[in-house]
Amino acid sequence: MARFEDLLRPTPEGLYCPPGGFYIDPVRPVERALITHGHADHARSGHSHVLATRRTLSIMALRYGEDFAGARQVADWGRAINVNGVTVSFHPAGHVLGSAQILVEWGGMRIVASGDYKRREDPTAEPFEPVPCDVFITEATFALPVFRHPDSRGEVRKLIASTKQFPERAHLVGAYALGKAQRVIRMVREEAYDAPIYIHGALKKLCDFYESEGIALGDLRPATIARGKSEEGAAKGEFAGAIVVGPPSAFADKWARRFPDPVACFASGWMRVRGRARQRGVELPLILSDHCDWDELIETIAEIAPQEVWVTHGREEALVRWCSLRGVRARPLHLVGYEDESE
Repeated sequence: MARFEDLLRPTPEGLYCPPGGFYIDPVRPVERALITHGHADHARSGHSHVLATRRTLSIMALRYGEDFAGARQVADWGRAINVNGVTVSFHPAGHVLGSAQILVEWGGMRIVASGDYKRREDPTAEPFEPVPCDVFITEATFALPVFRHPDSRGEVRKLIASTKQFPERAHLVGAYALGKAQRVIRMVREEAYDAPIYIHGALKKLCDFYESEGIALGDLRPATIARGKSEEGAAKGEFAGAIVVGPPSAFADKWARRFPDPVACFASGWMRVRGRARQRGVELPLILSDHCDWDELIETIAEIAPQEVWVTHGREEALVRWCSLRGVRARPLHLVGYEDESE
């Protein structure tokens, strides 16, 4: 009788399906890759054949160039696709635009690889859909009871309130370029904030893509300071009280020092940890995560009620122990190459 490990198993390249001859989110170039979403630790270039949602394929092309893979195939939501006798289908994960869970079916077994996922409302991503399965492979980025994310809209209102409290200071928001930045901008807009929002150049292509997919981000302008009549940009004074969004790495260099008395902000689930905020010099931490918190992880497992839970990239041990105490078979996968700092 076939075991679950005969259908999917961890390897140095990533999760591998022996009967289907494919990998899910492989960390090295392979012949056939199924990709859950466009973040760099899950979506790498150089594969011979890539199967992913249309939006994820478009994001990969934007980030790596049109020749990021030898061939590509679109997976429509919920459509069964036969890969060498194994049936796969893609279902929304709620993590970022186009992100998917992948259901793998073979020999009467159903395994769902969740990739990264979240259950919170997000106006810039397709909402998570629970998929019945025998084995649920869950991430564990915030799988400790200390991680309980506050209301997301309340965090965005904190940012807007600070711009009113300190109208002479620019508010520099560190947010990952894919997903988090667009989510912050869109949620700010939904709080009736209609002033220009300034963005780092590294965000432009992805923000333009989100706009082309029908996600309105409002008046976005380049976060550059004009130094001469011929240079495009704003006068330094125009950034007083403004919201400036850029990748976290940008705020560690000279770029950030151009702005008037900036308020350093960082949008991340890690801002729950005060030591991380202090270490980064963050004045206004915004606890805004694109991953589930502890309660959402265990509620998802309880809702799906799989026979087994496989736990990967994150705080694996605590979630494995929680499952075991409730009579659910669970084990860590110890996959290497998936980061959580992008959060």
